[in-house]
Amino acid sequence: MTAIEVTDLVAGLNRLARNLWWSWDQDAQELFYDLSPRGWQNLYHNAVAILKEVSPYELRVRLGDPSFADRARAILARFDAYVSTPDTWGALNAPALKANPVAYFSAEFAFHETLPIAAGGLGVLAGDHAKSASDLGIGFVGISLFYREGYFQQSINQDNWQTEYYTQLNPANLPLEPVLAANGELLVGSVKIASSTVHFHAWRVNIGRCPVYLLDTNRPENEPMFRDLTLRVYGGDSTTRIMQEIVLGVGGVRLLRALGIKPSTFHMNEGHAAFLTLELIREKIALGKSFPEASSATKSECLFTTHTPVEAGHDRFSSDLMRYAGHGLGSDLHLQPTQLMDLGRVRTGDASETFCMTVLALRYSRAANGVSELHGAVSREMWMNFFGAKSPEEVPIGHVTNGIHLVGWMKGTVRKIWQKKYHQLYTGKSDTDWIADANSPEFWSRLADPSVTSDQEIWSIRYRLRRELIEFARRRLLLQGGTFTHRDFITFDSFLNPDALTIGFARRFATYKRAPLIFDQFEAVVKLVKDTGHPIQFVFAGKAHPRDDSGKGFIQKVIHLSKFSELKGNLVFIENYDIHVARQMVSGCDVWLNNPRRPLEASGTSGMKTTAHGCLNLSIMDGWWREGYNGNNGFAIGPDSHPDDIDEQDRIDSENLYEVLTKEVIPTFFNRDSNGIPQLWVAKIREAWRTLAAEYSTWRMVQEYTNKYYLKR
Repeated sequence: MTAIEVTDLVAGLNRLARNLWWSWDQDAQELFYDLSPRGWQNLYHNAVAILKEVSPYELRVRLGDPSFADRARAILARFDAYVSTPDTWGALNAPALKANPVAYFSAEFAFHETLPIAAGGLGVLAGDHAKSASDLGIGFVGISLFYREGYFQQSINQDNWQTEYYTQLNPANLPLEPVLAANGELLVGSVKIASSTVHFHAWRVNIGRCPVYLLDTNRPENEPMFRDLTLRVYGGDSTTRIMQEIVLGVGGVRLLRALGIKPSTFHMNEGHAAFLTLELIREKIALGKSFPEASSATKSECLFTTHTPVEAGHDRFSSDLMRYAGHGLGSDLHLQPTQLMDLGRVRTGDASETFCMTVLALRYSRAANGVSELHGAVSREMWMNFFGAKSPEEVPIGHVTNGIHLVGWMKGTVRKIWQKKYHQLYTGKSDTDWIADANSPEFWSRLADPSVTSDQEIWSIRYRLRRELIEFARRRLLLQGGTFTHRDFITFDSFLNPDALTIGFARRFATYKRAPLIFDQFEAVVKLVKDTGHPIQFVFAGKAHPRDDSGKGFIQKVIHLSKFSELKGNLVFIENYDIHVARQMVSGCDVWLNNPRRPLEASGTSGMKTTAHGCLNLSIMDGWWREGYNGNNGFAIGPDSHPDDIDEQDRIDSENLYEVLTKEVIPTFFNRDSNGIPQLWVAKIREAWRTLAAEYSTWRMVQEYTNKYYLKR
C-alpha cells in the first residue's frame, strides 16, 4: 500500500470518528476498539479520543497490516455509501424536506456515552429521532445547547446517599466540529437577555446524514454568569432556566438563519424551546407584517410535542422574571410586559397566572401531540381550558407514540448475531440495506420463525447476555467499592447467579416511577430470592435529580437493601447510570420492570430497548406498554385502569406486581422441557419480536411524524 493510500485511510478514519454513525455500526466500533482495547473501555468508547490515544505513527504502522487496512477500507466505503446514497425513504417520500428541512429543537440530545449532554428519556428520544431521520434520509437539523460540564456524574457516599460531581468536556476530544463563518473564523451570534447582549458560537455534531448544532455561550466577551448559561444540563435556578431557553429558542433560530438554512417546520420537543416562536414573529414584524399577521404565519410553521402529563412539570416563570430576563423578547415585539405575559397564560389578563412555556408552544403551533395514546388523552383533558373546549375530544392534540433507534440500541453481541441472520435470510443484500430491513416487521417475523431461530439458540443467546451483564455488574461494583472486597470478586461464585431470573430496573429515580415498589412486599420477596430451585435477582440503576431528595431517598433505600438486608447478593445497584449501563442492562436482564404511577409515564422508551435482546417487559399499563401489550408478548401489572387515590393505587399496584411475578413470570421462566428450555418463555420472546420490535422504533415514529405533520401545513 502506498503512502498516499495510507494517508487517505488516516484522513478517512479521522472523518469517520467525528460522525456518530459509527455508534450504530458494529464493524466500525470494533475497528476503533482494536486500536486500543483499554483506551476504548476507559475513554467512554470514544472514537475521537482513541485516535488521539494512538499516535499518528502507530496508526500508519497498524494500517500497514493488509487485513486491518482492508477492514478500514470496507468500513469507510460503507460509510460513504450511507451518507451519499440518493435512494432513501426521504428522497422518495419527502423530497421537499431536502431543501427546507425540519428544525428539531430540544434542550437535550442523548447520542452516546461519549457526549453526556442529556439528563434522561427526553434526550434519548431526541437523539434516536435524529439517528432515524438520518437513516431515512429526510431533511433534518437539530438544535440544542453544548453543556460543557454535561449532566452530573453520580457517586454514592458512605450513607448510601447520591452525591453529584461534574467533569469538564473538552470539545477537541469529542465528535464535534466548530461552526465557522465564511472567513474561517467561529460563527458568532447573539441574543438579548435582561439588559445584556449575550454572544454564542456553536458546535456541529454529525449524526450520519444529519447535523445537530449545539449553542455555546462560553465566550470571553460575555459576563461570567452568561458564560455559564450553557455549563450544565438544566443547571441552576429558574433564572438560569429561562436564560438557557432564550439562548436555545431565539439563538437557535438566529443560527439557522446565519447558516442559510430555511426550515419548513420548527419542531419543539417539549416547551423548553418555545421562545423560538417569538423570534419567528419578530422576524416577520421586521419585514412589515402586523403582530396578528406574523403570529398566524408563525403558527403555520411550528409543531409541538409535549412529554409532560402533570401540571407541575411544565416550565413556568413569574412576571418579575419575565420582565427581567425576557425584556428583550417583549421590546422586539413592541409588547408591554403584561401583553408578553399573556402569550404564556391560559387566562389572559389574569395577573396571578405565571408564564407557561407549554402554553406559548401550544398558542403558536399548527399541531401538537403527546407521545402515546393515553398521554394524548391526558393532554387533551389537561389543556381543555386553553382551547376553550367543552370536552377533551374537542382539543386538537394528537399523539405519536415514541420509539427507539433499534439498531443503535442493540448491544454489539446481538447486533452481530442478527446481522449474520439477516445475510442468511436476505442473500444478495448489502450491509447498507440491513438498517432498513432490521426496522421492518417482516424481518422480525422471519427471525421469530423456529426454523430460522431455534428455541435452543434463543435460550443460548439469553444465557450469554445474562452472563455478560453479571460480569459487567461485578466489574462495576468492584470499582464502586463499598462492602465488596477484592476477594469477593476473585471468587465470583456467590455473587449474582447466571441461572437466576434477572429483573432489571433502570431509569430516572423520579418518585412517580416508584423504584422500590417491589420491595413493599419485602418478606415475600426475600422468600423468592432464597428459593434455590427458582432463584431470582434484581439489578437496579438510575439517577435522581440533584434537587430531588425524595428520589435520592429511593436510591438510598435500594442500596441499603442491597448491602444490609437479606437481599444482599441478590440485589445490586450500579452507580452512574448512562447509555452504556443502559445497554448492558436492557440486553442482559430477563425481565424489564416498569411500575410508574399511572398515568404519569407519558410514554417510556427503556422497555422498547429490551425487545431485540429477548428481554420481556413487566409493566404497569401506562405509556407505550398499554398499546404494545397483547397478552402474549410480556407481562402486565394490573388492568388498564387505576384508582384516583394515590395511596390506594400504590397498594393495589404493589399487590398486583407481586401476584403477576409469582403466578406468571416465575412459573413461566422456570417451566422447562426435557432439554431444559422454557418453551412458553421463549414463545413470548418470539411474540415480542413479531409485535414490538419494528412497531416501537423511531424508524416508524419519524415516518409517522413526516406523513402526519412535517409534510402538512
